[in-house]
Amino acid sequence: MPTKEIARLKQQMEKTVEHLKGEYLGIRTGRAHPALVEEIKVDYYGTQTPVKQMGNVTVPDPRQLLITPWDKTALKAIEKGILASSLGVTPVVDGEAVRLTLPELNRQRRIDLTKLVRKYGEDAKVALRNLRRDGVETMKKMEKEGLISEDDLRRYQKEIQDLTDEFSKKVDAAQGMKEKEILED
Repeated sequence: MPTKEIARLKQQMEKTVEHLKGEYLGIRTGRAHPALVEEIKVDYYGTQTPVKQMGNVTVPDPRQLLITPWDKTALKAIEKGILASSLGVTPVVDGEAVRLTLPELNRQRRIDLTKLVRKYGEDAKVALRNLRRDGVETMKKMEKEGLISEDDLRRYQKEIQDLTDEFSKKVDAAQGMKEKEILED
């Protein structure tokens, strides 16, 4: 029973790290990447729809994104959605597609983005610590109910702490890579 709990905990920690990596994909680094716009919600016939479900997002050159909707009537809706997003880029509609040209990042914007990266990293670590706390509480409850011994409790607590440390290092690694990517000129 406790091993199932630890396996579940490990799976949740993996999801936390994967979520963080997904958040990092949405932070622009001066290079165009489809993930910058894929999750932007667009009001499409009264439904909030992600851009990735409305058409193809391609990268024609390193600082440009091209969104080609399957339904050409959605061009204005996509333009409005991008303008309303926090991307900070003005879209250009050319009749067939929406073109986004990403400006060069200045030094201050790079510093602001690294602060955002650190905030996301800290949020992920808080989530990991909350998972650790919940796992330890579950083990303590099992010990009180007589399902595991006191020695087992200590062993499982150490195992949970080791898991937390392992995933915390993964968060640090992802954060370091993203900061390096942002600060490169």
